[in-house]
Amino acid sequence: MSAPLILQLLIGSYLLSVVAFIISENRTPKSTFAWMLVFALLPLVGLGIYLFLGRGHKAFVRKFKITEQGVPNEMAVLFARIQTEHNDSLASFKKTNPTALRIAKLLHSNSNSMVTTSNKLAVLQNADLAYPAMVAAMEQANHSIHLHYYSWNADSFGDRVLNLLTKKVAQGVEVRILYDPIGSFTLLSRRYLRQARAAGIQIMPFSSLWRIHTISYRNHRKIAVIDGAVGFTGGLNIGDEHIAPPAGFDRWRDTHIQVEGSAVWALQSIFLVDWMNATDEELDPTPYFSDHSDKTNDAFMPVQICLSGPDSEYEAIRQLYFEMITTAEHQVLIQSPFLILDETISEALKMKALSGVDVQVMISSSGPGQFLPYWAANTFAAEIAQAGVDVQMYEAGYLHAKTICVDGKICSIGSANWDIRSFSINYELTAVIYDEAVSAKLVSAFLEDLNGCMPFDVDAYAARPRLLRFKDSMARLASPLL
Repeated sequence: MSAPLILQLLIGSYLLSVVAFIISENRTPKSTFAWMLVFALLPLVGLGIYLFLGRGHKAFVRKFKITEQGVPNEMAVLFARIQTEHNDSLASFKKTNPTALRIAKLLHSNSNSMVTTSNKLAVLQNADLAYPAMVAAMEQANHSIHLHYYSWNADSFGDRVLNLLTKKVAQGVEVRILYDPIGSFTLLSRRYLRQARAAGIQIMPFSSLWRIHTISYRNHRKIAVIDGAVGFTGGLNIGDEHIAPPAGFDRWRDTHIQVEGSAVWALQSIFLVDWMNATDEELDPTPYFSDHSDKTNDAFMPVQICLSGPDSEYEAIRQLYFEMITTAEHQVLIQSPFLILDETISEALKMKALSGVDVQVMISSSGPGQFLPYWAANTFAAEIAQAGVDVQMYEAGYLHAKTICVDGKICSIGSANWDIRSFSINYELTAVIYDEAVSAKLVSAFLEDLNGCMPFDVDAYAARPRLLRFKDSMARLASPLL
């Protein structure tokens, strides 16, 4: 058999194999044909691109439900209490808030999330409020500090946190840190890691940089849990840039929350699950859950922690956002640094605007160290603005908050951007808060932020030189990866 014939047979076998594999993944027809084209035009290179960037969800992480791991009796009592709070919330929502009822049922079905009610919650706008609150909570820690961040920076604030954690370890406090190896790749030095581990701090990457099949995933969650009693989550990572904004920006605009109560148990459960997946260490959960009912018995703040990731059965946060948009009757307010939409979310926004609902979307006009997401966002902004969505470009600094508020009654504050990556292949977390007072704070902050915005002008964008608009369209091709 001649060499050319052998080569043809090898190429044919390769194409048949990868095409059969892609078809069996049951992607959308457009996605399937796009990957088939990549494999045909770039045989070996295309396979490499797929391994690094094209893997679908449900790929590798083992599921671990803390309530199914032989939980001691006292822990079973705590989780039974959450179940009671959830059931009582559904009964209350059924009488007073049908929209909240649908959202709560959705999140319980798609992410096994329950509504917790015995909570005290504070909205912390920007790092100048969030960081002091987090540091103060860590200073008071007696037993454990669990920290989980996408990016951890070995800068002056990172050093300040390291020094504090070193003192707490010396006092007998257990300290565990998870960081994303890609998000912290250029920020977290070997010196910092050596110093932390030498001090007794357990600091680990969420995943390995050397596992090809998981390298495209990011753990984008932001969690701090102190003594199982106080929790923080939202948009902030660890780094000076949140305090002193990067070059070219006057401020870093972000939204975080502090919570005490049964919602902290959900944050702690998520941390312990992620810790086990990262380290193979299955911790006895009993010591890490504080029964602080004496402090929250009189509190009533319905909070539901929703998480999603590439191992999730459903794209839970995407479904949450879609449900919040489509059930809105009067107003939808959204803040996100990015606007990279799939067809369903885009259609939902356009549909509500066309039906007369006040839909406002605030995004960053640019960002530090990146340009492709903001170029691509112009195309999505133009698309939804034509349907009547009020798109505002934040120019008073860098907008990093990830929030949505519907009808001034229900809001979500978390780590998930409004982009395809966050919906599909990032590990994300958001807190849904069924409270008008908290929603009012987000509405007030949104209105204040409008003072630093410029409206997106569809006509002005259409009048831009074709080459500039083509640049944006080219960036849009990379939307699933941005």
